[in-house]
Amino acid sequence: MKHTSPPRRLSLGAVAISALLAVTACGAGNETSTGNAADTTGASAGLSGTVNGAGSTAQQVAMQTWGAGFQTANPDVTVNYDAIGSGGGREQFEAGGLDFAGSDDYVPDDEVSKANKACAGGTYLEFPVYVSRIAVIYNMPGVKRLNLSPATIGSIFSGQVTKWNDPEIAKDNPGVTLPTSNITPVHRSDESGTTGNFTDYLDQTSGGTWKYGAVEAWPIKSGEGGDGSSGVVAAVKNGEGTIGYADASQAQGLGVADVKVGSAYVAPSPEAAAKVVDESTPVQGRPATDYALAVKRTTTSSDAYPIILISYQIVCKEYDDQATAALVKAFETYVVSADGQAAAAKSAGSAPISETIRKKALAIINQISAK
Repeated sequence: MKHTSPPRRLSLGAVAISALLAVTACGAGNETSTGNAADTTGASAGLSGTVNGAGSTAQQVAMQTWGAGFQTANPDVTVNYDAIGSGGGREQFEAGGLDFAGSDDYVPDDEVSKANKACAGGTYLEFPVYVSRIAVIYNMPGVKRLNLSPATIGSIFSGQVTKWNDPEIAKDNPGVTLPTSNITPVHRSDESGTTGNFTDYLDQTSGGTWKYGAVEAWPIKSGEGGDGSSGVVAAVKNGEGTIGYADASQAQGLGVADVKVGSAYVAPSPEAAAKVVDESTPVQGRPATDYALAVKRTTTSSDAYPIILISYQIVCKEYDDQATAALVKAFETYVVSADGQAAAAKSAGSAPISETIRKKALAIINQISAK
């Protein structure tokens, strides 16, 4: 199948998100902050139809905002997005079942040919749309603030540190009374770009306390698993002594650790995430239509937060019909626009992409056409 009227293999989650988008779009842009910006940036004369996507759970809040803003500007358009995880989104796209996919890892080398074959013209496009802070979240009553070094985080999630008052944690938190209770680390149970980015950080910075590489599927039997970012957050909230990792936009009501960078402990602010993106460089050896960035996890800048993910949209360069090509092109143009990025930053707490990244992304998006 070459993306011509793709099968709509959308779960109930996608239906619910679509319904939320419709309600939000009808209710004025107060919650999404798109307002008049969507009318000037998202509107395209004569657009109608449905665009279907799936993938990254980290993008979920932003996608609700983008969909609502775009639908407000284009009342005859429906945007569906199924937050099933990055691996699932890529899999469905590569099978020809989606118009676009969201992924928190760029297309792996062993999937490049699959992604190309899924498209009418034999070429996929990929570009960054969302910069997320991956927060180390915890639920430990009495511990209002927590500092953690990369080595300590690696020890916790690999099962080497099992008590909250372990000397490794105490070393990061002098003067803090730590409980003697057990630690329950919570990880993603599904294949996840968030896990891929989190383990990439540990692989590069933990000094060997994490020995399992950068992987999207959790590699060891430890702790507790949660399905999607929402599953991890729920498991951490419902437990005590729990610690996990999730998109910072979903961390409300939980403790969020400051992470050691150089000699300082840095909170996961949008500004600190943007600093790391500015220090990152394009991945070498990628296809010309694939704009992927290698995150500089090893930064020592005291104003940078290196546990981030740069989340991507994956689309086709050519679609079999003009209507789909026009919809995808217009929607993605809105997503990377200054207005779309500002709306996502307000609703999801993301760091807007820079003007340099936006220009490169638009140059790729402008290649979308019908075969």
